[in-house]
Amino acid sequence: MAKYLKKLTVISGKGGTGKTSLAGSFAALISQKVVIVDADVDAANLSLITGTELLEKHEFRASKVAVVDPEKCAGCGLCRDLCRFEAVSENFFVNPVDCEGCALCAYACPQEAISMEEKVSGQWFVSQTPYGNLVHARLGIAEENSGKLVTTVRNRGQELAETGGKEYLLIDGPPGIGCPVIASLAGVDAALIVIEPTLSGIHDLERVLSVCSYFGITAAVCINRYDMGMTQSALIEDYCRQEDIVMAGKIPFDRAFVEAMVQGLPVIEYTNGLLCRKISSLWDKFTAILK
Repeated sequence: MAKYLKKLTVISGKGGTGKTSLAGSFAALISQKVVIVDADVDAANLSLITGTELLEKHEFRASKVAVVDPEKCAGCGLCRDLCRFEAVSENFFVNPVDCEGCALCAYACPQEAISMEEKVSGQWFVSQTPYGNLVHARLGIAEENSGKLVTTVRNRGQELAETGGKEYLLIDGPPGIGCPVIASLAGVDAALIVIEPTLSGIHDLERVLSVCSYFGITAAVCINRYDMGMTQSALIEDYCRQEDIVMAGKIPFDRAFVEAMVQGLPVIEYTNGLLCRKISSLWDKFTAILK
């Protein structure tokens, strides 16, 4: 019988919580049993600590932009008057950065001089790392459809994991609660929420938990750098107890995280001792909620 693929996402309510550093360490812990997906397509950086050898490169096309055919254009100016994004210039050139692809100008043009053409919105990649395949992406500047790009890299990651007989699909999710976060969470078995002990920590936690709850996803919590805000850490722990949320671990502040990043390594590969034991215990407690 085929092995069941466990799909896990690491997320946070905001950027900079250490989510990616922990995801990279988890990948090292389960090396060769995993396909990794960097779902933070707006600012993908997991490859910085895993090291990569590029295997595949693909264009991502998910948006359309208006293009004016100057030979058909009569210069009536209707498209410019209707465009609420001011994307049409005086000489009827459509700025692809300003154009939102709504197609109103194309529908309204009496000369049928405007067409909607697909544009390249980004790229996505499959790379080899020392721990397994990494599927990652780069969304273009000011481009949209990040949720669709997340789904693209997730689907490719799952395909690689299933054909390769892997045990885990590990997704490093984007921060926040928006569309790309939802795309990184849909259909996973569990989510680990990485939180900082700050004044906004509980608020961030509540927001992310509400998304997990809405989609019926089991969640556990990790407080990173917990010893830099003991009062807030205690409040977060109290909140988790009241809401019956698993507290999977508390990671102390350690400069090894930054030093490992500079060396291009997961922190668990850079150092040993207490920090590694804490991260290993965090992984065990997180995956225990699957049973």
